[in-house]
Amino acid sequence: MFLPLLIAVHVIGVVLWIGGVAFVTMVVFPMIMRMENSLEKVLFFQGVEHRFAKIAKTSVVVVGVTGVLLLHLTGGWNVLFKASGIGPTLMTGVWVFYVFILMFEGRLFKALFRGEAQQDTAKVFYRLSVFHWVILDMSLLAIGVGVWAGHGGRF
Repeated sequence: MFLPLLIAVHVIGVVLWIGGVAFVTMVVFPMIMRMENSLEKVLFFQGVEHRFAKIAKTSVVVVGVTGVLLLHLTGGWNVLFKASGIGPTLMTGVWVFYVFILMFEGRLFKALFRGEAQQDTAKVFYRLSVFHWVILDMSLLAIGVGVWAGHGGRF
């Protein structure tokens, strides 16, 4: 009874987290790219980011805690970094990547866009959009491989 509930909470956390990333990538950034006014772009993005950051951080924590518990309860630690554990390994890698980004997003942003944020918002938002497509693709790959491997798929 506990394991199915844990899996459900884990999957709901992933849906909220990656679904939010997909929404920002496929809906918010194209809207921003069509805006003319730089200030309007920045204010819109800050409003969306401010609301979604809390959801993303909470979801990532829930997914991490439930993921560790699932690995422990199912003995999944033994298959990490092996071909038979490609699903949990990719999922863990993507999770660690997101934790790193969420923990250091302010410093990362400053390092990537040294002074450009005030000069060329179109270039900044283009780079952010490309970055979001990369992390969304990584996330969807991890989900797809995880589901495939979890339902009998083998290499």
